[in-house]
Amino acid sequence: MERPRQIIECEDFVLRRWEQSDFAAAFTLIAESRDHLRPWAPWAAEHSEESTRDFLAKSESTWESGDVYNYAIVKDGAPIGMCQTYRVPEPRSRRIGYWLHPAATGQGIATRATAAVVTEMFTLPDVDRLEIAHDLANAPSAAIPRRLGFTEVGSEQATPPAAPAGSGINVVWRLNRPPGPR
Repeated sequence: MERPRQIIECEDFVLRRWEQSDFAAAFTLIAESRDHLRPWAPWAAEHSEESTRDFLAKSESTWESGDVYNYAIVKDGAPIGMCQTYRVPEPRSRRIGYWLHPAATGQGIATRATAAVVTEMFTLPDVDRLEIAHDLANAPSAAIPRRLGFTEVGSEQATPPAAPAGSGINVVWRLNRPPGPR
């Protein structure tokens, strides 16, 4: 099975695979982002040292299995967010998720990180379609797929647990592999 690159260089930041040695930085990043994330990410309320260690361990095993590719978004040597892609039941398809430290928002970083992950995923022979899903009430999250040329294709019931500020309905966006050689 082909896997994506572990390090993707962008203009002013780097996407790199999370590692166990990132514990302190990951714990701090999530702790500082918790209030920002909590309305949309139910897992943020349960943030702890144990959950951070578990996340890093799962990031390692799911990378190896190809189920989830978790990238730290690193700027000036420190993680400022995350971008991930994970398998979904539809064949040859993956979903993308992203979040940033509140101090890193509004700079186009999430859009550029997601664009880099899109480009990387379409280098893999087993990926023909990418999706982004976000809560209907989270309007800022719609800007990224819109900017990157994704098409809104419908909605679905959100997977429990529900996000505290969420509507319980996810908007689904899709982007197909561009035609041409793989």
